[in-house]
Amino acid sequence: MEQWLRVEVGMAEYYYLWTVNHLETILSQYEADGRVARIKALVSGDRIGRVQLNHAIGGQLAFLLAAFLKDEEGTVIFVANDKEEAAYMQNTLASILDSKRIYFFPDSFKRPMKFEEIDNHNMVQRTEIVNKITGSGAGKQAVITYPEAVFEKVVDPSVLEKSRIKIKENEKFDVDTIIEVLLEYGFERSDFVYEPGFFSIRGSIVDIFSFGNEWPYRIDLYDDEVESIRFFDPSTQLSIERLREVEIIPNIKSKFKQNQKVPFFSLFPANTVVWINDGDMMVEKLQLCFEKAEAFSHSLEARASEELREIFEDRAFVYPAEIVQQINGLHQVTMSTSSLLQGEFSVIECGGKPQPNFNKNFSLLIENLHENRSENIANYLFTENPKQIERFHTIFQDLEAEVKFEPVIANLYSGFIDTVLHLACYTDHQIFERFHRYKLKQGFTRDQAMSLKMVRELEPGDFVVHIDHGIGRFSGLEKITINGHVQESVRLVYQNNDILYVGIHSLHKISKYVGKDGTPPALSKIGGEAWKNLKRKTKAKVKDIAKELIKLYAMRKASKGFAFSPDGYLQNELEASFIYEDTPDQSTATIDVKEDMMKPYPMDRLICGDVGFGKTEVAIRAAFKSVTDGKQVAVLVPTTILALQHYQTFKERLKSFGITVDYINRFKSAKEKKETLARLKEGKLEIIIGTHALLGKEVAFKDLGLLVIDEEQKFGVAAKEKLRSIKVNVDTLTLTATPIPRTLQFSLMAARDLSVIRTPPPNRQPIHTERRIFSDEVIKESIYFEVNRGGQVFFVHNRVKSLDEVADLIKRLCPDVSVKVAHGQMDADKLEETLVSFIEGQFDVLVCTNIIETGLDIPNANTIIISNAHQFGMSDLHQLRGRVGRSNKKAFCYLFAPPLSVLTDDARKRLKTLEEFSDLGSGFHIAMKDMDIRGAGNLLGGEQSGFITDIGYETYQKILEEAVEELKETDFKALFAEEFEKKKTFVKDVEIDTDIEMLIPDKYVSNIQERLSLYTALDGIQNEEGILQFRTSLKDRFGKIPKEVDELFNGLRVRWACGKLGFEKCVLKNKKLRLYFISNAQSGYYETPTFQHILKYFSTEGVKLGYHLKQTPTYLMVARDDVRNLKDVLFLLEQI
Repeated sequence: MEQWLRVEVGMAEYYYLWTVNHLETILSQYEADGRVARIKALVSGDRIGRVQLNHAIGGQLAFLLAAFLKDEEGTVIFVANDKEEAAYMQNTLASILDSKRIYFFPDSFKRPMKFEEIDNHNMVQRTEIVNKITGSGAGKQAVITYPEAVFEKVVDPSVLEKSRIKIKENEKFDVDTIIEVLLEYGFERSDFVYEPGFFSIRGSIVDIFSFGNEWPYRIDLYDDEVESIRFFDPSTQLSIERLREVEIIPNIKSKFKQNQKVPFFSLFPANTVVWINDGDMMVEKLQLCFEKAEAFSHSLEARASEELREIFEDRAFVYPAEIVQQINGLHQVTMSTSSLLQGEFSVIECGGKPQPNFNKNFSLLIENLHENRSENIANYLFTENPKQIERFHTIFQDLEAEVKFEPVIANLYSGFIDTVLHLACYTDHQIFERFHRYKLKQGFTRDQAMSLKMVRELEPGDFVVHIDHGIGRFSGLEKITINGHVQESVRLVYQNNDILYVGIHSLHKISKYVGKDGTPPALSKIGGEAWKNLKRKTKAKVKDIAKELIKLYAMRKASKGFAFSPDGYLQNELEASFIYEDTPDQSTATIDVKEDMMKPYPMDRLICGDVGFGKTEVAIRAAFKSVTDGKQVAVLVPTTILALQHYQTFKERLKSFGITVDYINRFKSAKEKKETLARLKEGKLEIIIGTHALLGKEVAFKDLGLLVIDEEQKFGVAAKEKLRSIKVNVDTLTLTATPIPRTLQFSLMAARDLSVIRTPPPNRQPIHTERRIFSDEVIKESIYFEVNRGGQVFFVHNRVKSLDEVADLIKRLCPDVSVKVAHGQMDADKLEETLVSFIEGQFDVLVCTNIIETGLDIPNANTIIISNAHQFGMSDLHQLRGRVGRSNKKAFCYLFAPPLSVLTDDARKRLKTLEEFSDLGSGFHIAMKDMDIRGAGNLLGGEQSGFITDIGYETYQKILEEAVEELKETDFKALFAEEFEKKKTFVKDVEIDTDIEMLIPDKYVSNIQERLSLYTALDGIQNEEGILQFRTSLKDRFGKIPKEVDELFNGLRVRWACGKLGFEKCVLKNKKLRLYFISNAQSGYYETPTFQHILKYFSTEGVKLGYHLKQTPTYLMVARDDVRNLKDVLFLLEQI
């Protein structure tokens, strides 16, 4: 089956045979190549073969190895120079061969050769790989590793073999026996399985997370027989794929003794081929490991963990000489040999050259590609993202270059030219000088899964807000019997111990109370007026703010702006040269901004995104678009420091396009300022960056086209007024790092155009985060490591009194490193001066309080040390850590805190979570709750925070949404007429009151917490597809679905049907059905054709079917008797 890749560029369309074929073509060329055949011949006999490959460069080596692996039976081990190189090689091989049997074999520690802390996930992975390569059915496979990993011993496979349990489909399965065996094997029983070493039993479902496996197993029983076996994902608890049989091995963490461990190379038979990147380097590293391990075992302190002590006391390491001796007993292929590797090596010339460096210069690239063609060299461009192919085309087309190249969608870590096969394989990340990220398998931990659930879940004792009744305290689920039928409700306690039961179908009315930090709210009184008044007051206030915003929006829509022209090739070139890959959010934001600029009325767009998510890049692209159309750009920032930073970022990014960028701030002399402003007025300066001084009278533009405002909420009232007058007819782009909650975002859509960037750049390196105990050694080592690679260091210490002592300590430890101090109590000018000189790289280490938490962006500072990290809050730590890792260098964050055993539970959880979520933006929605509140306050004015504290954050959002909807329907009806045509919904919420037995039975889901979260999820389902997904996941996790749960689904369907028809309440009790129309007699619903049709139906057809209409002063309702269940109700509603 051939697939085609279609690429559109302007009016032209390109069709490519889908790129798998190109990858196949290259691979088959290597398979048929004489070099590979020769390697195979040399290492296939009984005699030990030794081959040296000369000039096998980067990605070319990966292709040679892949071709070698393609038909070869047996095992290949590749020893890279270090962990990073091994990870890149594993990713590339897996991408080329699309095989699951290419394993990455790590060392046991958090960082290679840093023996202080064991990484449990790595330990599990090591045994998992031993299990796979020595278990049944181990055929052709490759293990990619590095010296530090082979230096440690591994578990003896025969120990694993003795205690494997096999489970197959359709075999007998005795639950009691398996429980006994699992407990004996060191497994723990829990309600749900999140990490290796746990199992759970729920009805006919048995979940087991065995060591030595990537995913946990779900075994579905029918009576005492295994009906099916599936892998499932512990974070979603849903099945992934089906299996025929599984093997379970004992808990690896239950300690293996020294006599149960063997050297890594002793696992492999004599026909194994070891590929070594650099023999000397490997031997050197092994020797270094040995020396460091020796030194470490002498200094091993009493407080080291038991596991660590055992490893070192048992000497679970292999002597370097022994490793070399074992390698000498296997076939070897090396790129650079060592005097310690014995025997004669046959040399094969590979004729590889590295990819040329183009410095993002496309004319050089085009020239090189043409040159290759003239020498009959085929050009291949490798990228993981098909969008890059379009970019290449657009750039080549705009530069009017006829370039022939074949796109390959695959992961290649470094490009090369193969002069033997006449191939040039270039990678897009090297052409655009981007960081190329590798992915290693991540472990699962209970904390990760739980901390994400914790945010949403209610615990007994939590404060909740009911939209109609106010703030109460959650006290669990309770079963209630109505007319002999059992239902489950949520029980809330209010003032004077009044109890309110909330039905399963009204859970959307309650939300967890989130107010200001730590202060408990007052409970409301059921039936009292206070809550209603508070809601009314909040709504009135919110309406005023929303009115202002919508008014501005209307003015802007009516005024005339400048319509920018469509993108040219320069715009494409700029966007393609961004060092990170665009995230979907970022490209959407870029497209939205550019489309707004091309519209005839002025743009006013707000871009929100967390620290480091690429907002500035979107602004740079917009600024560039403005400049290419001959318009000037003003970038307004709240602080002098930011002005300087933005200046450097813009200048750096736009330097190859010859655009003039300058800035004004307090540090410039009056003369310099005057010159800059004169150039601005004459139009010689295209982009100006500055603080609110830019709004002064003396600043005049020749032709301003775009205004970019960073962190608008930080400007004073006067500055904002001035801005408003400019904004009405100039395109405006506002950036903010304050996260804007998703629900709030929808309600504000009416008032301003909003783009939210929620995902971090995919090839942004995760920040290496480590908890350590305060030690001079770590400080010295981490500072020297950073300074020696040309970087700078932040040292955060939150006590102003002892800052100088810390600075002295660093000077003593690192005498040749320059150190300065900064804190909030310094004189403002002096503080700014210090920070500016740090930005300009004039000194190496900045010792400071957490003043750097917001907005300091220094790409060159890539190590941060946080002293007493346990005393910071989660979001502060997140913000602080976000200061580093802002370029494509690996960044480090050290959290200094006392040993975990002496910390409070909270502090322990915070530090562990931070360590686990090392990616930007991952899981940080946990810490962001308080940020959300700040966000809402900032966006709508400070006084709103008070209301949020009174009524809780989510309720505040609901009220805001209602207010905006009402304004759209009343004051601004004309402006939103179009929108209303599209969505006519008159019923916001349908109440269902019934005595039918609908609940999730205890015996089906016994965990109360889980039942509540299932009820909440159920209540949020919006359509039939949602029910289907929910049903499937329930069946997957808990087995066959009971009929009471099906009734819950029918309740949902009835709710939707009522909403469509205009009933806001449906009561079914004692087989009597009552349907209530909208209670607001003024509602537009009563003028709609829908209502006319229903009225006609009930007065004609309905009478024959036993319906009767009933009108009272407060409501209009329809009644009918003898309706047995919700399915009947649904059937009747569908007839209308």
